[in-house]
Parts: sequence; C-alpha cells; structure tokens
Amino acid sequence: MELQIAVAKINKYAVSESGDTLEVIERPTGGLSVVLADGQTSGRGAKAVSMMVVRKVIGLIAEGVRDGAAARAASDALFADRAGKVTCTLNIASVDLHSKTIVLTRNNPAPMFICRGEEIDMHNEDSISLGTSRNVRPVITELGLESGLTIVIFSDGISHAGERRGQPLDVRQTIRSMMEDQDPHPQEIADTLLQQAMRLDDNRPADDISVVVLKVTTRGGDDVRRMSVRLPINA
Repeated sequence: MELQIAVAKINKYAVSESGDTLEVIERPTGGLSVVLADGQTSGRGAKAVSMMVVRKVIGLIAEGVRDGAAARAASDALFADRAGKVTCTLNIASVDLHSKTIVLTRNNPAPMFICRGEEIDMHNEDSISLGTSRNVRPVITELGLESGLTIVIFSDGISHAGERRGQPLDVRQTIRSMMEDQDPHPQEIADTLLQQAMRLDDNRPADDISVVVLKVTTRGGDDVRRMSVRLPINA
C-alpha cells in the first residue's frame, strides 16, 4: 500500500493572508502527520493564532507526544494566551507505520468524511474548538490501514460556502458523484470540493477554505517518497 495526500486551499476574498495553517511532518516512529488549524475570523490575526497552534502541535508530535495530548496542550496554551477570547479549530490526521493505523484527531465543528469505495460516512460528532476553556478534549477516530480508504477533512469555509445564496454545499453528494463511476486521485477530490465551494460563493470565498484528502492505495512504482507543492505568487 501507499499513502497519497492532497491539499487545496484559498484565502477569503480580498484578504491577503489565510487564517488557515497546514503542515505535513514526519512522525518520530515512522509515518506522517497532517495538521490543519483555522484561526477565528480571518486575516493576519487569525493567521497568527493558527500558526501558534500548529507549531505547538507539531513540536509535541516531534517529541513523541500523542496527538490527542498535543491537541489538548495547544488548546490550553491558546486559552492561557488569549484568556478564552479567541478560538481555533484543529484537525490532525496521522498515519502511524508502527501501529498500521490512521489516527484522526478533531477539534472542529465541521464534519469529516471517511470513504470506503462507495460507502461514505460522515463523522459529525460534537466537537469543540481549541481555546474555549481548560477542559477541551478532541474527538479521536482510529482506523486500520486498508487500500481504498479515503479521508476528507476541511475547514469551515467549506461548510459556510453558499450560505449567502441559501445553497450550501452538499459535501457528501459531491464526493459520492466522484466515487461512483471512477477512482479519483485525492487531488481531484480536493480541487473539486474547493471549486464547488468557490462557485457557490460566486468565486469570492466568504471565508478561508482548506481541503485535505488522504487516500490509501495499492502500492505502485518505486520506494521514493515524493511531495509536490504549488504556491501561486502575485507579482
């Protein structure tokens, strides 16, 4: 088997900095963690918050701290720093090669989707953003590694897309339409969700949008690890 990770993200319309921060890091026991944080509101202030949270989380993961404990520590740090007046959502998706599992840690009211073939499960258990109190706990889901497993995670820019027009994005149906007749690459899934959200906002996103897709596939090719990143730069 092999793991493929794809990301698509865009800023809120007319805002120069995204309040979403995403990092991919290697785990000390083997594997990878994807960390996505979305600071309250948007712009520079939200970016500072999300970066603080992500740096705290990846620093602890690098030291061998479990994801759930890292999320709780980041929440405590944010609560202490901002006196409970600023919140931040957090998703951690970790592929642990030692346990052969994927661990999904969520402090985000926005749901996530777990897909196995045409079976698409929405996980929308109550989940509280970081920084709201000293007792914030994440929702943790652990899955065995299996070929065909696809996980879709996103910030609330997807959830809010289309609200101004009274036409919210149906994420499950969008994923289903791609899964039914084909075996889409994770980048195609991420791009399609982002494009649909932007279309519903008349190509003027009402919020920062980030989409992360992880897919476990049949192993092919060599043993080389690869990562490709595209960063548009306005001259």
